[in-house]
Amino acid sequence: MMGILLALLLLIPLSFFMNFWFMQVMFFMLSFVFFFKISFTFLWIHVSYFFGCDLMSFMLILLSFWICSLMILASEKLLKVNYYPGMFMFVMVILLISLFLAFSSMNLFMFYLFFEISLIPTLVLILGWGYQPERIEAGMYLLFYTFLVSLPMMVGIFYIYVTYFTLDFFFLSLNINNILLYICMNLAFLVKMPMFFVHLWLPKAHVEAPVSGSMILAGIMLKLGGYGLMRVMNMFLKIGMKINLIFIVISLVGGLIVSLICLRQKNIKSLIAYSSVAHMGLVLAGIMTLNSWGFWGALVMMIAHGLCSSGLFCLANISYERTLSRSLYLNKGMMSVCPSVSLWWFLFCSSNMAAPPSLNLLGEILLINSLVSFHYLSMIFLSFMSFFSAAYSLILFSFTQHGNYYSGMYAIFSVMFREYLLLFLHWFPLNVVILKSEYFVLWF
Repeated sequence: MMGILLALLLLIPLSFFMNFWFMQVMFFMLSFVFFFKISFTFLWIHVSYFFGCDLMSFMLILLSFWICSLMILASEKLLKVNYYPGMFMFVMVILLISLFLAFSSMNLFMFYLFFEISLIPTLVLILGWGYQPERIEAGMYLLFYTFLVSLPMMVGIFYIYVTYFTLDFFFLSLNINNILLYICMNLAFLVKMPMFFVHLWLPKAHVEAPVSGSMILAGIMLKLGGYGLMRVMNMFLKIGMKINLIFIVISLVGGLIVSLICLRQKNIKSLIAYSSVAHMGLVLAGIMTLNSWGFWGALVMMIAHGLCSSGLFCLANISYERTLSRSLYLNKGMMSVCPSVSLWWFLFCSSNMAAPPSLNLLGEILLINSLVSFHYLSMIFLSFMSFFSAAYSLILFSFTQHGNYYSGMYAIFSVMFREYLLLFLHWFPLNVVILKSEYFVLWF
C-alpha cells in the first residue's frame, strides 16, 4: 500500500510541470498496477502502518483510480481554453490520495480524517471550475451539511476509544447498545449517502459542478458513506435490530418520492442526480437489513452506480458542450444530429434501469432479496421504485434523442474519439464485471 501511496505523492510536484495527457497516462498506469494487488478475501492484506485492504476496500479503491483517470479524460476543455489545467491536475492528485487513504485505512479515526479531507478538493473543484455563480451556494450546502454532522461523529469516535481502547476495524466487533452513539456515528454517513431528508445538497452540488466534479461526487463520494456504514454497523448489531427499520422505511419511501421527482425534472444533470439519490436509498436500505445479501448487494450496487452515473454525467456534458444547455427541452432530436452517441445514451439509460447484463441488475436482485426477506411489505415500494426507475431512464433517453432538434442550434461539432473512449471505459467494466460476480460475495 505504501508503494502506491509514494507513487501518488510523487505525482503532486509532477502535476504542475508535466503534460496534461502524461498525467492521464500515469493515473491509468497506477490503476493497472493497483489491479494486481487484488484481494480475494475478507482478511486484511498488504498491511503497512495503519493501511491495508480487504476485498471491499480493494473494489472501492480501484473504482476511485478508474473514475479519477476518466475525470481527466472528460476534462479536455480545460486544456483547450487553458483554464488552470496544472492546478486542476494538482486538485485531482490530492483528491485521489485522500480517497485512497480513506478506503485503505484500517483505523476508524484515520478513516474519519481522510473522509473529511476528501471534501476539500471536491469543494475546490465545484468552486473553481463550476459553471454558474450559484456554485458558491452549492459549495456551502455541501460543506455545512457534512461538517454539521461530522463533529458528533468525531466525539463518538473518541468515546469508543476511551471506552474500548481500540479504533482498529479488526477489533471493533463490539455490541454497543447506546442509541445516542449510534446516531452520532452514523449520521455523517447518512448525509454522505445521501439519505432522503438530508439529500438536498446533492442535486445542487451536481448541477453546479463541472463534469469532473459530478463524476467524482456520483462515482466515489456517495460510496464513502456506504463504505463507512458497512464498517461501523459491525458495532451496532444489537441496537440496529431495533431501530434500523426506521431508516429502511425512510429509504424506501424516500426512494419512491425521489423517483417521482425524477419524472418531472427539466434539467438533465438534475434528473441524473436525483436518480442517484433513489439508487443510494436502495443501497442504504440493504445495509440496514444487516443480512449478508444486503451487504453484498450494497457493494455491487455502489460499484455499478459509480460507473453508470459517471457515464451518464459524461453524456450530459457531451450534449452540454455542443448545445450550451442542460435543458431537456433544448437537447432534443440528438439522434438526427449525433446518431452514434444515441447508442451510448441507450446503453447507459438501459444500465441505469437495471437491464441485463449490467452490474446494476445483480445489485438490485441482491438488494431486493435482502429487503423482501426483511419484511414482505417492502415489496410494494421496491416494485414501484423499479418501475419508475425504468420510466425516468426512458424519459431521459426519448426526450434527448427523439423529436425535432432545437431550431436555434445552427452548428454542431462532431463527437471526438476521446469521448467514445471515455464512454466505452465506463460501459465496458459495468457490463463485463458481472461475468465474475462471485468475487463480490467473498468479502463478507
